[in-house]
Amino acid sequence: MDAHAGSQQTENSFPAEQPTRMTKTQTLTLISMASVNFSSMICYSILGPFFPNEAIKKGASQTVVGLIFGCYAVCNLIGSMVMGKYIVQIGAKFMLIAGLFVSSVCTIVFGLLDRAPAGAPFISLCFIVRSIDAVGFAAAMTSTFAMTAKIFPNNVATVLGSLEIFTGLGLILGPPVGGWFYHSFGYEVPFLLLGCLLLIMVPFNIYVLPSIEAEPSKDSFFQLLLHGKVILICFVIVTLSAGLGFLDATLSLFAMKMFNLSSGYVGLIMIGLSLPYCLASPLIGYFTDKYPVTRIGFTVLGGVITAVCFFLLGPAPFFHIPSKLWLMVLMLGLIGFSLGMTAIPTFPEIIKCAHEQGFEEGLSTLGMVSGLFGAFWSTGMFYGPVVGGLITQQLNFEWAATVQGAMGLLAALLLLGYSLWKRSRQRVQEDHQQADENTPFLNG
Repeated sequence: MDAHAGSQQTENSFPAEQPTRMTKTQTLTLISMASVNFSSMICYSILGPFFPNEAIKKGASQTVVGLIFGCYAVCNLIGSMVMGKYIVQIGAKFMLIAGLFVSSVCTIVFGLLDRAPAGAPFISLCFIVRSIDAVGFAAAMTSTFAMTAKIFPNNVATVLGSLEIFTGLGLILGPPVGGWFYHSFGYEVPFLLLGCLLLIMVPFNIYVLPSIEAEPSKDSFFQLLLHGKVILICFVIVTLSAGLGFLDATLSLFAMKMFNLSSGYVGLIMIGLSLPYCLASPLIGYFTDKYPVTRIGFTVLGGVITAVCFFLLGPAPFFHIPSKLWLMVLMLGLIGFSLGMTAIPTFPEIIKCAHEQGFEEGLSTLGMVSGLFGAFWSTGMFYGPVVGGLITQQLNFEWAATVQGAMGLLAALLLLGYSLWKRSRQRVQEDHQQADENTPFLNG
């Protein structure tokens, strides 16, 4: 059978009612997206256990290390906005394939940077390669989210949650595999091996990924941000990614210094963050698809749990609790679980808000929602490493983690307050409407 037979899909070729069994297009898309999520995230996550220490040996400060992580987020932000806006014109499949290719080449090149002279040359090349890599990653992820939402319109959270299993596997395997290869073979090997793995995904996805034709939309990101709930959900997204970016840039150095751990053991500790997220995401996705009214509740509760865990990660100095390895691992596990509670419901909820704003139900709108999600996620990924790294350098890791927790708690409480206000306002309007309907009968 030809894998491309019937793979050219038009805007309206996906039925509103999902069949009991997946179609061939849906199966191929699921395989493709799973491979993209896994290979992209394993390449992304290998830096955490050893790169900050390697960069410091090459003359970079803690703040510069944070900026190297942060520049990735800035370019990802810009790339997500552009790709999300022009996904129809570029083509979702081409965008994904091109993004994978760029990201794979950059991963391989990044593994050769240890040959650059220490100081300014090394730091400059890190910024350049990471920036280009970020644009490729933005292209791949933007098209992944948009195509998934288009092909699985009634099960967005369920499918995204299931795909997060592969995201979680990539995040789980990346740190220990990267740390072990670095410890055994040096700096270059982890990047070369995993970059080649990502490169293999290019012809694989050319073969299995279906194409989708669609009409461009006249709507814009700014129209989407006119919805109050969307703004607050985006703030929540920023706090989530800021926390993860902060941990990427600072946790390995803190663990090595505080508990005298090797890079390989630091990679194993990071599994404590990824594994619960990997397990929780499909369950949260299924439940919030079945009961959409629970999305905001899960988002708020997850945000509060995440904030409390960041307070105890250091722990916060005002608790006067000494740092313990078991406590740090436990808090990382709870952060991973609560991250699934908070992040998974946000994407379908923004889609719902977009439709309430009058956006068309098509690939163009999904691309903009995907781009908006990616842009605000990247904003947090810039803020977290840069500000977190700066606070860590000026004060310590404990205070930096406390600031991250406080920001997450604020976002959760603001979203809760807005939702309660909106619900009470809706009840008042319904009561007035019911009173107006009953008035003629009472007067009669």
